[in-house]
Amino acid sequence: MPDGGSIIITSSVAGLVGTPQVSAYGTAKHAQIGLMRSLAVDLAPRAIRVNTINPGPVANDFQTAFEEVITKQEGKEANAIFDTLIPLGRHIPMADIAHGMLYLAGPHSTNVTSTIFRIDGGMGG
Repeated sequence: MPDGGSIIITSSVAGLVGTPQVSAYGTAKHAQIGLMRSLAVDLAPRAIRVNTINPGPVANDFQTAFEEVITKQEGKEANAIFDTLIPLGRHIPMADIAHGMLYLAGPHSTNVTSTIFRIDGGMGG
Protein backbone atom coordinates (compact mmCIF):
# COMPACT_ATOMS: atom_id res chain seq x y z
CA MET A 1 0.00 0.00 0.00
CA PRO A 2 1.54 3.31 -1.01
CA ASP A 3 1.66 6.16 1.48
CA GLY A 4 -1.52 8.22 1.33
CA GLY A 5 -3.69 5.27 0.30
CA SER A 6 -7.11 4.22 1.50
CA ILE A 7 -8.25 0.88 2.89
CA ILE A 8 -12.00 0.29 2.99
CA ILE A 9 -13.28 -2.70 4.92
CA THR A 10 -16.79 -3.86 4.09
CA SER A 11 -18.54 -4.56 7.37
CA SER A 12 -22.28 -4.42 8.05
CA VAL A 13 -24.95 -2.85 10.19
CA ALA A 14 -24.69 -6.17 12.04
CA GLY A 15 -21.33 -4.90 13.31
CA LEU A 16 -23.12 -2.03 15.07
CA VAL A 17 -26.06 -3.74 16.73
CA GLY A 18 -26.97 -7.09 18.23
CA THR A 19 -28.77 -9.06 15.54
CA PRO A 20 -30.74 -12.19 16.40
CA GLN A 21 -30.05 -15.48 14.60
CA VAL A 22 -26.71 -14.38 13.12
CA SER A 23 -24.32 -14.26 16.09
CA ALA A 24 -21.26 -15.58 14.24
CA TYR A 25 -21.80 -13.10 11.39
CA GLY A 26 -22.34 -10.22 13.82
CA THR A 27 -19.21 -11.17 15.76
CA ALA A 28 -17.14 -11.14 12.58
CA LYS A 29 -18.50 -7.72 11.57
CA HIS A 30 -17.77 -6.27 15.03
CA ALA A 31 -14.23 -7.65 14.70
CA GLN A 32 -13.77 -5.86 11.37
CA ILE A 33 -14.50 -2.58 13.10
CA GLY A 34 -11.86 -3.33 15.75
CA LEU A 35 -9.37 -4.22 13.02
CA MET A 36 -10.15 -0.96 11.21
CA ARG A 37 -9.57 1.11 14.34
CA SER A 38 -6.24 -0.57 15.07
CA LEU A 39 -5.00 -0.32 11.49
CA ALA A 40 -6.05 3.32 11.26
CA VAL A 41 -3.74 4.17 14.17
CA ASP A 42 -0.92 1.93 12.94
CA LEU A 43 -1.00 3.33 9.40
CA ALA A 44 -1.67 7.01 10.20
CA PRO A 45 2.06 7.91 10.11
CA ARG A 46 2.01 6.88 6.44
CA ALA A 47 -1.19 8.87 5.78
CA ILE A 48 -3.01 5.63 4.96
CA ARG A 49 -6.67 5.95 5.86
CA VAL A 50 -8.65 2.95 7.09
CA ASN A 51 -12.44 2.99 7.32
CA THR A 52 -15.40 0.62 7.25
CA ILE A 53 -18.53 0.77 5.15
CA ASN A 54 -21.45 -0.63 7.15
CA PRO A 55 -24.40 -1.29 4.83
CA GLY A 56 -27.86 -2.20 5.96
CA PRO A 57 -29.95 -4.68 3.97
CA VAL A 58 -28.93 -4.29 0.34
CA ALA A 59 -31.36 -4.73 -2.54
CA ASN A 60 -29.93 -7.90 -4.11
CA ASP A 61 -30.62 -11.62 -4.50
CA PHE A 62 -28.25 -12.64 -1.69
CA GLN A 63 -30.11 -10.45 0.82
CA THR A 64 -33.48 -11.70 -0.41
CA ALA A 65 -32.41 -15.33 0.06
CA PHE A 66 -31.32 -14.54 3.63
CA GLU A 67 -34.59 -12.75 4.34
CA GLU A 68 -36.59 -15.69 3.00
CA VAL A 69 -34.88 -18.01 5.48
CA ILE A 70 -35.37 -15.63 8.42
CA THR A 71 -38.98 -14.64 7.68
CA LYS A 72 -40.22 -17.92 6.14
CA GLN A 73 -41.74 -15.76 3.37
CA GLU A 74 -40.82 -15.50 -0.29
CA GLY A 75 -39.28 -12.69 -2.33
CA LYS A 76 -41.13 -9.41 -2.08
CA GLU A 77 -43.01 -10.52 1.03
CA ALA A 78 -39.71 -11.21 2.83
CA ASN A 79 -38.31 -7.87 1.59
CA ALA A 80 -41.41 -6.03 2.84
CA ILE A 81 -40.95 -7.47 6.33
CA PHE A 82 -37.33 -6.28 6.38
CA ASP A 83 -38.35 -2.86 5.05
CA THR A 84 -40.32 -2.40 8.28
CA LEU A 85 -37.05 -2.84 10.24
CA ILE A 86 -35.27 -0.07 8.30
CA PRO A 87 -36.14 3.42 9.60
CA LEU A 88 -36.09 4.87 6.06
CA GLY A 89 -38.33 1.95 5.00
CA ARG A 90 -36.36 0.61 2.05
CA HIS A 91 -33.41 -1.60 1.16
CA ILE A 92 -30.10 0.04 0.27
CA PRO A 93 -29.37 0.30 -3.47
CA MET A 94 -25.97 -1.18 -4.32
CA ALA A 95 -25.08 2.10 -6.05
CA ASP A 96 -25.29 3.87 -2.67
CA ILE A 97 -22.59 1.55 -1.32
CA ALA A 98 -20.43 2.18 -4.40
CA HIS A 99 -20.76 5.95 -4.00
CA GLY A 100 -19.71 5.70 -0.35
CA MET A 101 -16.65 3.69 -1.32
CA LEU A 102 -15.73 6.18 -4.02
CA TYR A 103 -15.89 8.96 -1.45
CA LEU A 104 -13.69 7.09 1.04
CA ALA A 105 -11.19 6.13 -1.67
CA GLY A 106 -11.05 9.56 -3.27
CA PRO A 107 -9.40 12.91 -2.68
CA HIS A 108 -12.32 14.46 -0.76
CA SER A 109 -11.78 12.23 2.28
CA THR A 110 -8.07 12.72 2.98
CA ASN A 111 -8.79 13.47 6.65
CA VAL A 112 -11.31 10.67 7.15
CA THR A 113 -9.88 7.66 8.98
CA SER A 114 -11.09 5.24 11.66
CA THR A 115 -14.65 6.01 10.60
CA ILE A 116 -17.68 3.76 10.47
CA PHE A 117 -19.49 4.92 7.33
CA ARG A 118 -23.05 3.77 7.85
CA ILE A 119 -25.18 3.37 4.75
CA ASP A 120 -27.97 1.58 6.53
CA GLY A 121 -31.19 3.57 6.27
CA GLY A 122 -30.92 4.34 9.98
CA MET A 123 -30.73 0.76 11.28
CA GLY A 124 -27.48 1.23 13.19
CA GLY A 125 -28.98 3.72 15.60
